[in-house]
Amino acid sequence: MSKMRKKDALDYHSSGKPGKIEVIPTKPYTSQRDLSLAYSPGVAEPCIEISKNTDNVYKYTSKGNLVAVISNGTAVLGLGNIGPTASKPVMEGKGLLFKIFADIDVFDIEVDASDPETFIQTVKSIAPTFGGINLEDIKAPEAFEIEERLKAELDIPIMHDDQHGTAIISSAALLNALELARKKIEKIKIVISGAGASALSCAKLYCSLGAKIHNIYMFDSKGLIHRGRKDLDAQKQIFSQNHTKDIKFVDAFKKADVFLGLSKGGLVDKEMIKKMAKDPIVFALANPDPEISYKDATSVRTDIIMATGRSDHPNQVNNVLGFPFIFRGALDVRAKTINEEMKLAAVKAIAALAKESIPEEVVEAYGEKNISFGREQIIPKPLDQRLIYYVAPAVAKAAIDSGVALDPIKDWEAYEMELKNRLGLDNKLIRNITEKAQRFPKRLVFAEADNVKILKAAQTSFEEGVAIPILLGNRKKIESLIEEYSIEFSEIEIIDPKSEEEKSRRVKFGLEFFKKRMRKGVTEYEAIQVMRERNHFGVMMVETGDADAMISGITRNYRDILRPALHTVGLQKGITKVAGMYILNTKRGPLFLADTTINLNPTAKDIAEITSNVAKTIRSFKITPRVALLSYSNFGSAIGDDAKKMSEAVTIIKSKDPNLIIDGEVQANFALNNTLMNEQFSFSTLANKKVNTLIFPNLSSGNIAYKLLQEMIEGDAVGPVLVGLKKSIHVLQMGSSVREIINMVKVAVVDAQNK
Repeated sequence: MSKMRKKDALDYHSSGKPGKIEVIPTKPYTSQRDLSLAYSPGVAEPCIEISKNTDNVYKYTSKGNLVAVISNGTAVLGLGNIGPTASKPVMEGKGLLFKIFADIDVFDIEVDASDPETFIQTVKSIAPTFGGINLEDIKAPEAFEIEERLKAELDIPIMHDDQHGTAIISSAALLNALELARKKIEKIKIVISGAGASALSCAKLYCSLGAKIHNIYMFDSKGLIHRGRKDLDAQKQIFSQNHTKDIKFVDAFKKADVFLGLSKGGLVDKEMIKKMAKDPIVFALANPDPEISYKDATSVRTDIIMATGRSDHPNQVNNVLGFPFIFRGALDVRAKTINEEMKLAAVKAIAALAKESIPEEVVEAYGEKNISFGREQIIPKPLDQRLIYYVAPAVAKAAIDSGVALDPIKDWEAYEMELKNRLGLDNKLIRNITEKAQRFPKRLVFAEADNVKILKAAQTSFEEGVAIPILLGNRKKIESLIEEYSIEFSEIEIIDPKSEEEKSRRVKFGLEFFKKRMRKGVTEYEAIQVMRERNHFGVMMVETGDADAMISGITRNYRDILRPALHTVGLQKGITKVAGMYILNTKRGPLFLADTTINLNPTAKDIAEITSNVAKTIRSFKITPRVALLSYSNFGSAIGDDAKKMSEAVTIIKSKDPNLIIDGEVQANFALNNTLMNEQFSFSTLANKKVNTLIFPNLSSGNIAYKLLQEMIEGDAVGPVLVGLKKSIHVLQMGSSVREIINMVKVAVVDAQNK
């Protein structure tokens, strides 16, 4: 886990527009007519229709895709009772997760009411706004009463995720762990540390799956929950009836099959794990520190099946595997509630997905050679994009079968396609690249380390574990900036190419460079002298293996970085043209644009080569390229050199790579608008395809287009990614933000891994 500094967290939440979520109009609003339709007088018409039939609210408003994340802040994870106002950042964060994983819109509601009755009445009063309600961070036992009352008194899906989220995910893990251990759930002994809302919900769901109450030993801070205790609330009493006397926590582990920890770190030691039965199942879910560390538990039991709440160990029990997709399925059939059948359907769908063959992009994202069902894969990875169309349909079907769905799905194939299309609203590319970079971080040269943005990006890259920074520049200046801006490095390599201590390496690099350029106008003396320049020195570090990748360009002219790269590392075998590709993270998914930075007026043959190389790069990100070659003409509708060469380029490419989804020449609006394309050019290879790659006829059009888009879209830009170089060297835009630099670092690291 990367180190998180207080300032970074505060800056993240306060920079730009404060907070993490916003409301965006979904209808046109540019004209007076638009505004008259949106409000007065046009708004009266849907109001009248809804007054005639309240179900029409789902037709004319956003209610059907709107969830309230509601809390009173009485039990915020890791912070306790901090109150409603202080809990707002957490609720906004939950809203963000709903949106990026399941395309569900969220209003976060913080209620200043610790009294259950006041809270319940407040939620009931605002419920007509929402299609569902996610209760969050409400302390037990009040949380049980609040959820039960609201479920009984409202007719929309309601779930307290703190209770049921962990229960659902851990239940899926338990089913698969028991299968691997060849044990039957009705016979296992379960020890539970913790008796809060989450632990109690887990125990109840385990019983729904077949576990027996008399085999569950639940401990709270005062010891075993047993019949003799007089301090138990109604929820805890459920698990007390079959235990007549107290048992010490340490003794409960003897012959136990399962341990579930939802308490605090360090409560369990190695000796307790040794006492457990054969093939012990240990879910140590306290965060950030488990009840027993993964290292300690696995060191004493080679037959253990273990899960934690952490992402740096196998089998992370993460609620994001469940709640977005459970609500997605419930909303899509207008379920009146989230019942036991729906929760069990989610459990079984998640468990089943863990057994499926893992897509290559997921394997790549986690940097594994292979991920398959087994002791280290009993639940899916959070980045598995199949969760939405595995879990949501299962939940929706259970709602229909149990009679709580008001709008049953009739075409399941169409529904699955709709869910897959929703994935485009969340660009997972950078998340996947980040995960892969973290698995195998590379030594990356920052050639402009006397720039504070570069230093901040290097610091974050190091702390995120995506790169091992090497800083080039004047040591005193770099160290002064590090001190001035309180930039923290536990250890960092700083190299000054001009310093006396680097003289021998300058000579070594210079002689190597001279061999490459001695018949191209460079003398030995000039070759050695040019190594005082950081871009030449950094590129040579990559060429000789002293580093794996380099980025530069935030303060330099583009060609000042490109020239040393071309003269030193050169092009990949079989490639004659290097190209610049930008990645724009848009709401429709990643959009790849090339060539936007290098080739002034490429020929048809050049464009064909550039396109093939760009497609290869996109495939390395585990994305299928769907390519449009752009022009002012649509399939011969206008004459001109640019239109002609783009058409010729398509012919060349198809002859060499017939499987590539590509067409052109085509105008940009038709390329990006499936409806227009289908109406006018249904014969095109791109009809009914979601184009994600745009190739431009010349540098002018490409450069102008990406800079316009970059300013207008809401999303990150990554690039330019240099396509065609033999090694991982990339150029930053002048004036790049720290975030853009970090994204470029991640791309450079993954590029180095691939090469």
